[in-house]
Amino acid sequence: MRKFLKRIGLDGFVMWLLVAITLAWIAPQIGSDHESWSPSEVAGWGVTVIFFFYGLRLSPSKFKAGLSNVKLHVVIHTATFILFPLLALGVMALVDIQQNYHLWVGVFFMATLPSTVSSAVVMVSMAKGNVPAAIFNASISSLMGVFLTPLWMSIFISSSNGGTSLNEVVIKLIVQVIIPIGLGLFLNRFWGKFAEKHKKPLKIFDQAVIVAIVYTAFCESFETKMFNTVSLPVLLMLIVGMGALFFAVYFIILLVGRWLKFNREDRITALFCGSKKSLVHGTVMSRILVSDVTLVGIIILPIMIYHILQLMIVSVIAQKMSKQAGN
Repeated sequence: MRKFLKRIGLDGFVMWLLVAITLAWIAPQIGSDHESWSPSEVAGWGVTVIFFFYGLRLSPSKFKAGLSNVKLHVVIHTATFILFPLLALGVMALVDIQQNYHLWVGVFFMATLPSTVSSAVVMVSMAKGNVPAAIFNASISSLMGVFLTPLWMSIFISSSNGGTSLNEVVIKLIVQVIIPIGLGLFLNRFWGKFAEKHKKPLKIFDQAVIVAIVYTAFCESFETKMFNTVSLPVLLMLIVGMGALFFAVYFIILLVGRWLKFNREDRITALFCGSKKSLVHGTVMSRILVSDVTLVGIIILPIMIYHILQLMIVSVIAQKMSKQAGN
């Protein structure tokens, strides 16, 4: 069973996320805020550490190596930060978003997020794509998302509807994201090799923090009956919609890559980096952008669904491309 799940892209991290949501559903009062302490705040402390280690693992030499392929970079980041949000806004303009408003905000939030880092690189490598370019673009995407995601989200989130005021967002970004990343980048010359050597336990730490944030967020949402408005038909439509959005972006990038006459390796990198969204950044940025913790669970639901779907779909595609390359 484990081999089968891994083959379709469902790794241990996804399983732990599902376990966390199940536990939150069974006993939400455990992970909800208490009078003397707040589990969500405790989980939120790990956000700063995640970004510090992210900065520590960023190597300036990797950036220099990937600077030359300008067309590829433009396609990937245009898809990530312009095409995705515009497609989401286009759909939202055609429907009544007042029904399940916060779920629609979550859909747009997912569309504004940066690309993944580790899984995008792994999939590009599996499909025999341009791995150095994947590393460069995934890293740059994460840095760009620190600024572009809040900018896009200012359309819908304000302090009056459960969001965080602009001043608070700026302060949180500086304290929890920019300073830790900057400190990590500065210390890369000293501890960069250590971080690279121990990237597996650091990845486990990142995932543990994400699971904790997801758990506490869903506890708050279940405790306040926030998911009562999300019926089974709505959930199924959300799953179908996330899948449709993935394939729409995927095929648009495919057509653009052919029009620009990308070689096979660059086309694979554009497809996998440009169509993926980061659950890690989604969970940690939701802690910064949303002040009402009861809304976090429902807002990160679309990115969780998209994350699972993209792993399954891209894993199958990458394995097929790998076999084709072998032939």
